[in-house]
Amino acid sequence: MGARAIMFQGTGSDVGKSLIVAGLARALTLRGLKVAPFKPQNMSNNAAVTADGGEIGRAQALQARAARRPMTVHMNPVLLKPQSEIGSQVVVQGRVIGNAKASAYQAMKPQLMTAVLDSFYHLAADADIVLVEGAGSASEINLRAGDIANMGFAQAVQSPVVLIGDIDRGGVIASLVGTKAVLAPEDASLVAGFLVNKFRGDPALFASGMHEIATRTGWTSLGLIPHFSDARRLPAEDALGLPERSAGGGQRPKAVVLAYPRISNFDEFDPLRLEDGIDLHFLRPGTPIPGDAVIVILPGSKATIADLAALRGTGWDVDLLAHLRRGGHVLGICGGYQMLGRTISDPDGREGEPASVEGLGLLDVTTTLTDDKALREVQGTLMHDQVSFRGYEMHIGRTEGPATASPFLTFADGRCDGAVAADGQIAGCYVHGLFADDGLRAHWLRQFGATTTGLAYERDVDATLDALAAHLERHVDVNGLLALARAPIPRGSS
Repeated sequence: MGARAIMFQGTGSDVGKSLIVAGLARALTLRGLKVAPFKPQNMSNNAAVTADGGEIGRAQALQARAARRPMTVHMNPVLLKPQSEIGSQVVVQGRVIGNAKASAYQAMKPQLMTAVLDSFYHLAADADIVLVEGAGSASEINLRAGDIANMGFAQAVQSPVVLIGDIDRGGVIASLVGTKAVLAPEDASLVAGFLVNKFRGDPALFASGMHEIATRTGWTSLGLIPHFSDARRLPAEDALGLPERSAGGGQRPKAVVLAYPRISNFDEFDPLRLEDGIDLHFLRPGTPIPGDAVIVILPGSKATIADLAALRGTGWDVDLLAHLRRGGHVLGICGGYQMLGRTISDPDGREGEPASVEGLGLLDVTTTLTDDKALREVQGTLMHDQVSFRGYEMHIGRTEGPATASPFLTFADGRCDGAVAADGQIAGCYVHGLFADDGLRAHWLRQFGATTTGLAYERDVDATLDALAAHLERHVDVNGLLALARAPIPRGSS
């Protein structure tokens, strides 16, 4: 028997599509089904390295983990990584094919549908059920022509659709009923049911609301899902979910992450955010670096030169010098590492117009942005402490200079990465994901006087996925969802 498919679309962004698909992927996997998560098009600067040597959105990486299967580029065949307000890097089946402004991308979408369908049928060939996640809002009819992310894809494979609304933001009845009103009849006919997410309070108080939605749309009510408080323990998909600070209070050592406009892969700081022994703050532009911070982290960036300008524009460059004079530490990761050097050169315009700019001058290195993109999982040890680590590389650019003679990391294959200043206050590297390693994280936090509670981060993520699956089993008609799923039309059918 071939795979069945069902698609989850939303009345808007951040209604919980990614989390619901992850929870259902784990729930159905626990029922013994072989599940494949799939998102035709994603827009996110949080990405993961796949087993087949490409990159996909971090949300699909979490869904793959929930389904207990290796990540593959086919789970997210089109990934857009925003570099400006109007343009993005375009990644197709794990590989960068170029940059495009929003208007130009609209013209590209019909051609990209070929790759989307190729990836979908590749996954379907090795699954019992494919859980498809839409993007943004199903009601964006201004983008319907050439659509590959929502109804355009659903029509191409004739997948039934479940529409998700978010009651927490208000207006959920109008959002769901209004979506039915604006959809073309042929698209509306594919919607088979709806879910209302993030409910707080007594469900009986919204029973009439669920009835009204079902009556006015003709769609099947599949569940009213209470707010899942432990969602904060799972990686957020994009900057909409970026927290301001970690939970808790008290007199804990304070760590700061500079959340510049094009911050990328910020989910790698989740293990620090969940540690009780440290007070982690994500600083938005306009907020000064606090004087009592013990460590300031410059994270990855999708537009390093632009984010360096933003860093200077908000005065963080001056704050960093004051922080160092107080004896504080600075760590740069990937784009943040590049910013710490003397210059960053982009001779071929990889991130925008060709340019060469001065860096912060805190490490004696220079960076040239190049065509080659490193995408690989790595492991090794901290050079000076011989503490093991695991992580991944995801970057363009070559960084060289005298400071690299004192590298931050050494890989298992003998290569070195990063640099450490002579006084030990400043360090940088290209490797992401270091803090997910429990041993390294505990060692690193102890240097700043932080106590650790023995958080086993990877086990915690899996336990949270199990809890999310149980939550959805209680509040969603999962059997009803399975009954709605159906086999997609054969490849090449019209």
